Amino acid sequence: MKYRECARVLSQESLGEDIYSLWLQTERIAGEAVPGQFLSLYCRDGARLLPRPISLCEIRRETGQVRLIYRKVGKGTEEFSKLTAGDTLDILGPLGNGFPLEHAGRALIVGGGIGVPPLLELARQLPGEKTLVMGYRSETYLEEELRAAAPLCIATEDGSCGTKGNVLDAIRKNALTADVLYACGPLPMLRALKQYAEEEGLEAWLSLEEKMACGIGACLACVCSSTEKDAHSQVKNKRICAEGPVFNAREVDL
Repeated sequence: MKYRECARVLSQESLGEDIYSLWLQTERIAGEAVPGQFLSLYCRDGARLLPRPISLCEIRRETGQVRLIYRKVGKGTEEFSKLTAGDTLDILGPLGNGFPLEHAGRALIVGGGIGVPPLLELARQLPGEKTLVMGYRSETYLEEELRAAAPLCIATEDGSCGTKGNVLDAIRKNALTADVLYACGPLPMLRALKQYAEEEGLEAWLSLEEKMACGIGACLACVCSSTEKDAHSQVKNKRICAEGPVFNAREVDL
């Protein structure tokens, strides 16, 4: 079930250059959301009709609150970055399909860039043994919360923290092994992790990032290539906002 609500802003803070953390009060959405889903946020400026999709970072069902972490990249997210406690925001959600929370064996949870935030709630809710591997350009964020959820390895492009390089460099340097892989981040990273999972014989679940229009599967603006025909379009693609954003790696052709 998805809801269109006028959520109340509880707080907002900057976590780094153009990265913002936004807490919202939204009881119905918090009550049903699962890790890996996202919200559509609507601008007040009538010139910007399309909502902006932002993944859920934290879900607090007991208090009806959710946390979003996003990067300011355009006029829409610039508007959101100016919100303060007490403001209201039109939202729709929870949207999309989240990560499966049942698995066998050890899990490896891998994130990169703005794909890091959705994995915090997954790390908290996923049962069993798990290890986190997070990749950044330079400055890290959410490090304290991630370390509290599970053992954490970090990779940075400039070597300022953890392994110098990318997430695969960190996986190999730390000799990490697993039975299932969960990942969210930029397409080149996901493509490399899909290949890595195939080589290692791992089951893999990938959360894809894509520009969206409607956010509910009606416009076909956010399709990705798939290995089987989509029931909606009868061609080999899937709608990231509707069938995704989380897919089994075997379902998608990256």
